[in-house]
Formats: sequence, structure tokens, C-alpha cells
Amino acid sequence: MKFVFDLLVSVILLIVTMPLILIVAALVRLKLGSPILFTQNRPGLNGNTFKMMKFRTMLDAKDKQGNLLPDEQRMTKLGSFLRSTSLDELPGLFNVLKGDMSLVGPRPLLVDYLPLYDKEQARRHNVRPGITGWAQVNGRNAISWEQKFELDVWYVDNQSIWLDFKILLLTIRKVFVREGISAEGEVTMTRFKGSCKK
Repeated sequence: MKFVFDLLVSVILLIVTMPLILIVAALVRLKLGSPILFTQNRPGLNGNTFKMMKFRTMLDAKDKQGNLLPDEQRMTKLGSFLRSTSLDELPGLFNVLKGDMSLVGPRPLLVDYLPLYDKEQARRHNVRPGITGWAQVNGRNAISWEQKFELDVWYVDNQSIWLDFKILLLTIRKVFVREGISAEGEVTMTRFKGSCKK
């Protein structure tokens, strides 16, 4: 049922938002250049990696040694707007159609974090990752990593179509009020360095 729900809703959302997707793509191309999409390997169901797609929000500016500059120096006004409104997540609907992601589930994080999870936190990969999730509507990036993982695991144990529907509605509200976009003093969230409970 969840897979059918994801397919049906993502197809409807793609049809409805296609004009907006094209406008955002054109703006990213104009302001940031190519590529329009930011793609990165992320762990999905059972920790298997997939290529996650988002609209690009940062410049590729590098220092004299060829290393990327810190996020706050590469973030653009357009990028900040896309992130605060979650418009950068729209290409993720194609990941849902491919079966890599669900509309609702734990957010796909960095592959580097996989060996850092404790046994309980690793259970977040027992379901497909989501474009939005229980942690996103309960604090997003403004809560600690420990809180975020507890919320992710709670979702794994309590998932249902009705809960997904509730989370999608709460996500719409969160987008409009723009809460929890970033951790204090960060562009998004500080890197996860391992659980203090581990």
C-alpha cells in the first residue's frame, strides 16, 4: 500500500509542480550554472546506496589548494531560498518513482555516517528514506542528532499510510512557516561524529 501511495502521489505532484520545476531549473542554470542538479550517493533501504537528486543550491567555489570552500561561503541567496522553501527537494520525486525513496521516511544522510550509527540508530535504514519524515516535522535541523535518530526509529516502528498522510500535511505547514531550516550557527546541520551512547 505504501509503495502504491508513493507512486500515485508522486506522479500527481510531478504533474502539478512541473511548471515550477522548470522555472526553478531555469533559475539555477542562470544563477549557478551547470549542473542544475546536485547528485550524491546516499544510503537507502538496508544501507544500499543510490544517487539522490536535488536542485543545486551552492557554488563550486574552491580555495587555492582546490578544496571546496565552507558551505556558508558557497551558499547563494537563491540557494537559501530554495532550501527554506524546500523547492530544492522537488527532483527527489523522481527518486520516489525509481523506488529509491519514499515520500515519507528517515531523511537519507551521508554514506560516511553508516559506520558511526549504534545498533538502534542503524534501524532507520529498515525502511526507504523519505523526502520528508517524522524528524523533519518535529524540528528538522534545529534538533540534535540524538533526537533526530530517535524520531526516525519511532517512525520505523509506527509507520502507516495515515501517519504518512499526517506527516505530508505537517510538512506543508513547516514549509510555509520555514521552521528548523538549519542548526544554530550552521547553513544546514553540523556533521554527525558518532553517538555519545555508542
